[in-house]
Amino acid sequence: MEGSVHRWNAVQPPPPRLPGERVQQDIERALILKCKAGDARFFEPIVRAYEPQGLRLATGMLGNPEDARDVLQEAFVKAFQALRQFEVERAFAPWFFQILRNQCRDWLRGRKVRFQVEALDHGVGFTAASGDVERYRQAVARSDAQRILWKALGELPIEQRELLVLKEIEGFRYAEIASILDIPEGTVASRLFAARQALRQVLETQGATYP
Repeated sequence: MEGSVHRWNAVQPPPPRLPGERVQQDIERALILKCKAGDARFFEPIVRAYEPQGLRLATGMLGNPEDARDVLQEAFVKAFQALRQFEVERAFAPWFFQILRNQCRDWLRGRKVRFQVEALDHGVGFTAASGDVERYRQAVARSDAQRILWKALGELPIEQRELLVLKEIEGFRYAEIASILDIPEGTVASRLFAARQALRQVLETQGATYP
């Protein structure tokens, strides 16, 4: 598809954030209280609930799935160790993703990390033999758009990349991003505007368009 114009919004949108995809807040609070009382077994359901999104976020920031898994594991360990100081009235998600974000930044400072676009390409998932040719074509186009997006993100500074991953890929609300990054909500809006402009410029050099 060389030379063709791709639209960035062809990337598959993040999955809807339904209650069933995360530990419900009241159950989550009960699990955390059990952990704070010294029973580590109750941390496992929390790990399972946040692992998929945490891995996507770490991969988006680091550009390397293997590094992302290591960093995510370290973030869960740090979160568990800090649970005694965690106030159960707070939302767990922004607190945990702030830990993960800091772990990603520490990893980037301490290592030469190569943004592996190839490793981020999860493949098409369909074959022409499936009999659904149109579905196959759509999947190919989406996969191609994802590759272009990841390549463009890899060329941005980490400050802009993390904002775009949090908002455009993971779909966090402004207030949640502000909590994760520990900045005012208004600052999120202004920095996100600049990040989108930077991404648009990079995409244009690749023959792609940003909506």
